[in-house]
Amino acid sequence: MSLQLAPALASSLDRLARRLQELDAALSDPAIAADNRRFRELSREHAELSGVCELARRHTQRDADLATARQMLDEAGNDADMRAMAQEEIASAEADLDALVAQLQTALLPRDPDDARPAFVEIRAGTGGDESALFAADLARMYTRFAERRGWASEVMSASESDLGGYKEVVIRIAGPQAYGQLKFESGGHRVQRVPVTETQGRIHTSACTVAVLPEPDEAEAVKLNPADLRIDTFRASGAGGQHINKTDSAVRVVHLPTGIVAECQDGRSQHSNKAKALQVLQARIQEKERSERAAKEAATRKGLIGTGDRSDRIRTYNFPQGRLTDHRINLTLYKLGQVMEGELDDVVAALVSAQAAEQLAELEAASGV
Repeated sequence: MSLQLAPALASSLDRLARRLQELDAALSDPAIAADNRRFRELSREHAELSGVCELARRHTQRDADLATARQMLDEAGNDADMRAMAQEEIASAEADLDALVAQLQTALLPRDPDDARPAFVEIRAGTGGDESALFAADLARMYTRFAERRGWASEVMSASESDLGGYKEVVIRIAGPQAYGQLKFESGGHRVQRVPVTETQGRIHTSACTVAVLPEPDEAEAVKLNPADLRIDTFRASGAGGQHINKTDSAVRVVHLPTGIVAECQDGRSQHSNKAKALQVLQARIQEKERSERAAKEAATRKGLIGTGDRSDRIRTYNFPQGRLTDHRINLTLYKLGQVMEGELDDVVAALVSAQAAEQLAELEAASGV
């Protein structure tokens, strides 16, 4: 990696430094200080830019230190102690600059404001019948265990069970630092190759599930639902849940009439609880539909890292006979399928996040003619 900043990044830092000065002035304005919401927004932006500008200041300082050390080496002559001291400082400064350039590149990449939000992970059985539903349950367990390993909270929002104990559909809410940002690349088609429990001849079958990861809307920015646009139905919950859940019409289905989008919940013990959860999921689905439509317009001719956004895109294959996981978007192959299914998704998630960062950096440099 170059020790110097690419022109595009240097230009971005100049803009951020000017913006930081504007924020300093704005935050000292009594009128803005009196507006709590505006003051919080600008304070948050100021804190983020201050961190980036501090990295830039350290880069400038270490670059000057490197120049000084190189001059010292040129002037050291035959003084072994001075030469050793200069070489040590050169090596230290170069290592620091290398790390600072990497940090600045990451800090300056465009950020998805939803990355810090909790995520709704929707898993639906696809081709493969009962085996697909069983694989959907395996995926749900994988994401739940991943959340546990991270110290995140997970909650089943709704579930439709199959006859053999799998899921026709399940929606899980996962909350933790950068939950959506870490899980958003899971959206797409997941294919499994294995011998199903229902297979008597020992033949390997191929089945598939689709996964959709949606950010939980911020309450202040969530889609406002007009009660007149909603049809709310109650019904008796089915499947496991104890005697109480089967004796009352506690399950709730909400239909958004203008779009036809549906959300339902039957896991809670009360109709009120199920209605609140269903409305949460409904808001997320409506917001995701609007986001997808905007993204399609903005990138109609471009296919990025996570494909077209079509949930039928095959993104990953889980080959159980070979213990192999392959992510087709970044040509990643891992022979640790057992550990991955136990929630050890860290290597996969890190590789996908890094691939997106590299793609964004390449685009930034291309746009500036670097």
